[in-house]
Amino acid sequence: MLEDSKEELQNNVEGEENSETTDATTTSEKTTEIKNEDLDNSSSNEEVEDDKEIIDEIEETNAEDAEDQDNQKRHEIPLLDYHAMSMENLVGELQRLVKNEKVQAIKKHIDGIKYEFDLKFQEFLEHKKEEFIANGGNEIDFKYNSVTKRQFNEVFSDYREKRDEYYKNLEQNLQKNLEKRLQIIEDLKGLVNVEEDINTTYKNFKDLQENWRNAGPIPRTDYNNVWKTYHHHIEIFYDFLHLNRELRDLDFKHNLEEKLKLIVRANALTNEPDLSKAFRELQTLHKIWKEDIGPVGKDHRELIWEEFSNATKVLHQRRQDYYKDLDKIHEVNLEKKNSIIAKIIAISENTSSNHKELQKQIKEIEALREEFFNAGKVPQKSNEQTWATFKEAVKTFNKSKNAFYKNLKKEQQENLDKKRALLETAIQIKDSEDWDVATKEMKRVQGEWKTIGHVPRKYSDKIWNEFKAACNHYFDRLHALKNQSSKEELENLEHKTACLDKLKEFQLSGDRSKDLASIKEFINEWKSYGHVPFKKKNINNKFNTILDAIFRKLDISKQESELLKYGDKIQKLSSSDNENAIYKERLFIRRKIDESKNEIRQLENNLQFFSNASEDNPLVKNVLKNINNQKESLNTWKAKLKKLNILENTKNKEEEEELNSSEEE
Repeated sequence: MLEDSKEELQNNVEGEENSETTDATTTSEKTTEIKNEDLDNSSSNEEVEDDKEIIDEIEETNAEDAEDQDNQKRHEIPLLDYHAMSMENLVGELQRLVKNEKVQAIKKHIDGIKYEFDLKFQEFLEHKKEEFIANGGNEIDFKYNSVTKRQFNEVFSDYREKRDEYYKNLEQNLQKNLEKRLQIIEDLKGLVNVEEDINTTYKNFKDLQENWRNAGPIPRTDYNNVWKTYHHHIEIFYDFLHLNRELRDLDFKHNLEEKLKLIVRANALTNEPDLSKAFRELQTLHKIWKEDIGPVGKDHRELIWEEFSNATKVLHQRRQDYYKDLDKIHEVNLEKKNSIIAKIIAISENTSSNHKELQKQIKEIEALREEFFNAGKVPQKSNEQTWATFKEAVKTFNKSKNAFYKNLKKEQQENLDKKRALLETAIQIKDSEDWDVATKEMKRVQGEWKTIGHVPRKYSDKIWNEFKAACNHYFDRLHALKNQSSKEELENLEHKTACLDKLKEFQLSGDRSKDLASIKEFINEWKSYGHVPFKKKNINNKFNTILDAIFRKLDISKQESELLKYGDKIQKLSSSDNENAIYKERLFIRRKIDESKNEIRQLENNLQFFSNASEDNPLVKNVLKNINNQKESLNTWKAKLKKLNILENTKNKEEEEELNSSEEE
């Protein structure tokens, strides 16, 4: 019996019912089977096809949602611009979706993430392979272990396991429910031929309707056909069974009222500003129309369906207009991306043969790549071609860049040999006692070292550290000798030691102004003594440590304390005859400001890798603490620069006044 129902299900969908039941075909079936001669003279075949596409799209979505109510949640999960995300951010978004959302609701999101990740990783891998080959490696030996790729695969594997487990459990229940519904259809067909009291038949009919409502979800592939078959036999029951007219008319009247309410709700959606919300509501209305409300009288069927369809078409037209506007935006994005690709091609065709200029071009290419990813989506038909052209343009530049550095390899090896010779000389004289000769020779090798170009990267740090250690060893010995023989520095050490002892004994009086004045006296006294022997310079750290402790007791911020210490330097710069002193100090402070800004920027970028981590995470806490420290340091350097600017302006004003006074005399 179930097999017969399935066969009839297919026959009904294809419109092969006999002529006696054709009049009872549901309006939705008629929409799919409508013939040209039944159309209004002003309608066209294209309009009919459009109507069918609208209904088919809604019914397909409802079929998917009906399989599992949790499927509807996919409408609430935003589809982000995955194309603009980095590989790391794509992994983070994938983790968030798999962890927090229903597995059956995120398929479209996962597919979009995987598509973009695969594109970006392939480009990244090709770039790494080119670098490997450019550095002398054989292509067959290339291997690259990507932590990001490994993380992506692990999360994607979790998603597939959850998805497979979900559908495995779902399939069995869906098949059982399908069998229930097919059996209900068979029972419904049997009501027509049962010889019993009409009221009993009607009650059995109502019981079957209730059983149908509670039968549960079925596979989406069977959903529309099963519902059409069910409604087909519902209408047969109403139209061809000699029912009590009063009972039938009451049902028809109730169903008509309910469907008219749906038409009112559908028309109201025209004014809903949120188009996505409006379309989801329209899908719900179609579901109610189809699943929850029975047929109406023949006189009203086509009329109310036409009204409902017209409301659907109005909203569909809004949606079409929206996508047309979206297509225009995508076309603009395509123009942007083509312009970016043209710039990359222009650079790749004029790759510099100078290291400094080439590094500049590399940064330009990286900026253009970032701009490309942030330019937004392009029309689907142009997506693959645009990506392929972009990737080829970047690849061409990388080949030229790698070829340049491959040619530099021989030169870098020669530079390495030269630096090794200078290192050997530095090692030979680092313990020399002939100070005059050795000092001149050490300065010579240091100067020559600066004139030699790059060496292979894998040797660069090692040879530099060895050379620096040899030079430092010699000059540390030289400075130590000078410190030992410097009577002035020894005297300064004695004075500073005494000053330090007095500072240790200093007690706060409770009068903040008085205590600050005393501290300034200590600072001025300390600065007046000058340098101490090199090996004893840590006494300055001891002095500053005690000062910082006193400042904390006075509740003076680190910035205020630094500015108090800096005041003495400002005084020295003010009284100095060296015109370049202020200029050099400004360069030093600005460099410190830039370093602080760069450090803050780097730390804030690092926070992006903890997008899913709590602020209680120790790593996150450490990064936040470092950011705050750097910001305090930045504010201090800016305050010092401000004091320096005030000093310079004051000096310039004084010089101008002296000049004017001289001219008057």
